[in-house]
Amino acid sequence: MKYVSLILAVTFVILSIQVKAQSFDHSTWDALLKTHIDQEGHVNYKGFIKDSSKLDSYLNLLSKQQPKKSASKNEILAYWINAYNAFTIKLIIDNYPIKSIKAIGNPWDKKFIPLTNKSVSLNYIEHEILRKMKEPRIHFGIVCASISCPKLLNEAFTSSKLEAQLTSATKIFLADPSKNNLSENSIKISNIFKWFAKDFKQKGSLIDFLNTYSDINISPKAKKSYKDYNWNLNE
Repeated sequence: MKYVSLILAVTFVILSIQVKAQSFDHSTWDALLKTHIDQEGHVNYKGFIKDSSKLDSYLNLLSKQQPKKSASKNEILAYWINAYNAFTIKLIIDNYPIKSIKAIGNPWDKKFIPLTNKSVSLNYIEHEILRKMKEPRIHFGIVCASISCPKLLNEAFTSSKLEAQLTSATKIFLADPSKNNLSENSIKISNIFKWFAKDFKQKGSLIDFLNTYSDINISPKAKKSYKDYNWNLNE
């Protein structure tokens, strides 16, 4: 019995170590977001500049520890959503002060994000990783540093909270009249729904998606138009 107990104890320790090894620590990013993002999603870029050493420490960790193939889908999603947002902040503060991310030449194609064996762009993370994971709500989690983008949450995405976080981010975005105007027979929506139209039609129509996360019961025959996109900095 003693040997059995010992084997079980050793097995438990090994499993605990393996689980811990697969879990990425986003606590530094979480603390930065809680400090420099308000409830409306406004970003204090000057504050991030003052805390740039902490941000750089987190970015270095991201660069060295990409999720393993054995990681869960939620852990991979949380990692790359946080990476996209954190490196976007880095891009802005390295060029601050600016009025818009578009003032930076080709901001989404810049290969400034170092991974283990190559450097990639924000577009690479979005289109080659996140969108291929077939989770349309990522578009309300990743933020392009602009007023018309979804608001940046003041907490890090984590695997254990991801479902609730993405659902909340989607509902908040749809309910924001500065981003979308929804009624039963007419919708004036964000250009995000035009740019990534096919992502929102994986399980039905766009209206089906909107009705899943909106309090408004939109008719399938509702007239559709798009709002102008404000690229001014979200500060």
